[in-house]
Amino acid sequence: MSNVGKTDQASFDTDVINSDKPVLVDFWAEWCGPCRTLAPVLDEVAGEVGENAKILKVNVDENGDLAQKYGIRGIPTMIFFKNGEPAKTLVGLQGKDEIKKTLEELA
Repeated sequence: MSNVGKTDQASFDTDVINSDKPVLVDFWAEWCGPCRTLAPVLDEVAGEVGENAKILKVNVDENGDLAQKYGIRGIPTMIFFKNGEPAKTLVGLQGKDEIKKTLEELA
């Protein structure tokens, strides 16, 4: 089972904005090759950070309003939220160490 959850327009505020821990939101799409490559990396990171942070995915094809709100121009794009605010953005395929380091800096 994946440690990575999903969120959408309806649950975004509850899952992300009102979270009491850092949240990584991965904006992705089914047809995106680099997004599929990133998925197992995010699973690993989620398993290692455990309860200290949340990792959620947003399908840009199904949630265009969210993608537009956060200025998503290319995918994968990861936005790291702290206290309901975007704190850092990583665009493109990133390594596990970089993702984990960014989450730890926000914890």
